[in-house]
Amino acid sequence: MYEKIVLVTRKTRLAELVERFNTRSQARFYLEHAGQDFEDYAREDDTYRRSLDVLHKHLALGLPVQQVDRALVPTFLFTGKELVVTVGQDGLVANVAKYVGSQPLVGINPDPSRFDGVLLPFGVDTARVAVRHVLEERARFREVTLAEVVLSDGQRLLGFNDLFLGARTHVSARYTLHYERRAESQSSSGIIVSTGAGSTGWLSSVFTFARGLTEATGGEPGEPWRLAWEDPRLAFVVREPFISRHSTASMVGGFVSEQQELQVESRMPSGGVIFSDGVEEDFLAFNAGTTARVRPAAQRARLVVH
Repeated sequence: MYEKIVLVTRKTRLAELVERFNTRSQARFYLEHAGQDFEDYAREDDTYRRSLDVLHKHLALGLPVQQVDRALVPTFLFTGKELVVTVGQDGLVANVAKYVGSQPLVGINPDPSRFDGVLLPFGVDTARVAVRHVLEERARFREVTLAEVVLSDGQRLLGFNDLFLGARTHVSARYTLHYERRAESQSSSGIIVSTGAGSTGWLSSVFTFARGLTEATGGEPGEPWRLAWEDPRLAFVVREPFISRHSTASMVGGFVSEQQELQVESRMPSGGVIFSDGVEEDFLAFNAGTTARVRPAAQRARLVVH
């Protein structure tokens, strides 16, 4: 069934600095000159390298192991016959899951003292058992709902945690929002569409802001939205909507489902973007004349769990 194991890695902070400044000593000079602790960067890098060495030994299970850097994942050809293992922070799981289709994804925490590991249920020492369970068809999974946006020209983007629709810079995003058979011209800081997995992330910051402001002005704050990873719905919120002669704000949040999608028409002559999971470099242009339709994706991420 599986032809190989794909081990997805990411550069450490120190590796990125060495890439930028050419040598480790120059990276050290830069950090120390900026008043930062070089040794913390070095410990993180050493721990990650040791974890990778151990993982390669543990994953010697009779299948080829191909190591792929995160930056190459968007262009990597997944055929459906790979067992995917990620080793890094939680965000690496989110960045990889939307590209691998229905293949099982095993999240490995290389440094539990440093990373929370909400999406990383396995450590380096339990990775071999987790992968073996998948190969023997004895693994347990959680199927995570993904967000999907499809543009009027056919371009498509998936989000594991969330999608952002808005302007590339801090200027206001102008668009027409269509929801529940209503249409409204809006001007805002953009729209966040969150999955259940992302509802404790960026989405929660909007509720934190609203709650604090409401309490400060003597109001009664509502409860934040929390969705299970498997919840078939998405939640959307409009950030900082502005009311003017040309824009209103009666629709600032709601739930998106198969039966009730969200449609957004861009009114931005330039600088409009849509990106997912905080990766601004991998975006779709969202300028005037483009319509985005947002809904839960048919594809789901399959995370291996204990």
